[in-house]
Amino acid sequence: MFDIEYKGANTVIISTRNSSLVVNPKLSEYGLKDTIIKDGIELATSGRFLTDDDNFKLSISYPGSYEVSGFSINGFSTSTKEGDDSVIYSINIEDVKIGIVGGVDKELSDDQLESLGVLDILILPVGGGDGLGATAAAMTARKSDANVIIPTNYADSDVNYTAEHDDLDLFLKESGLEVERTAKYKVKSGNTMPEKPTVVVLDRR
Repeated sequence: MFDIEYKGANTVIISTRNSSLVVNPKLSEYGLKDTIIKDGIELATSGRFLTDDDNFKLSISYPGSYEVSGFSINGFSTSTKEGDDSVIYSINIEDVKIGIVGGVDKELSDDQLESLGVLDILILPVGGGDGLGATAAAMTARKSDANVIIPTNYADSDVNYTAEHDDLDLFLKESGLEVERTAKYKVKSGNTMPEKPTVVVLDRR
């Protein structure tokens, strides 16, 4: 069993009974407080979203395979130009597979989706800026086989983005998928996923 929380911008926390994985914890990039968890793991889709805080037991921002604290992590480069360090990840937790997308500016290709494998949950940006905009994110959500889509990185008056972002409602409309809203998404097992692909909107905590 594990929980997923949304902290704003492109930051989420995945917490099991034993540890926490913080995705893109450096919220100070957007004028918010960095998300630091003692003995947790920080995972970044780009090196600039790492805090390198000593409270984390491990920092990951490169392609490769990692096994730590019950998280099985595989990272794949999406770089299309020199100096671009964007990484997408597939994460196995208790037989549930999660895909994490970061700074990709167009819908994921079939090859990229194939590298992530069969997913139960897909966490992806939907507002534009450094990541997918609403239209490309909606197309990626529909192409994926994930039962649950968790949107991040959409317009938010409390987040100081450097560029204008799409509203969440635009993504929801373009995706055409069922929508569920909750403060924290609790996963008991892979067998408890929704039968139909569903967008799960998490309240920013």
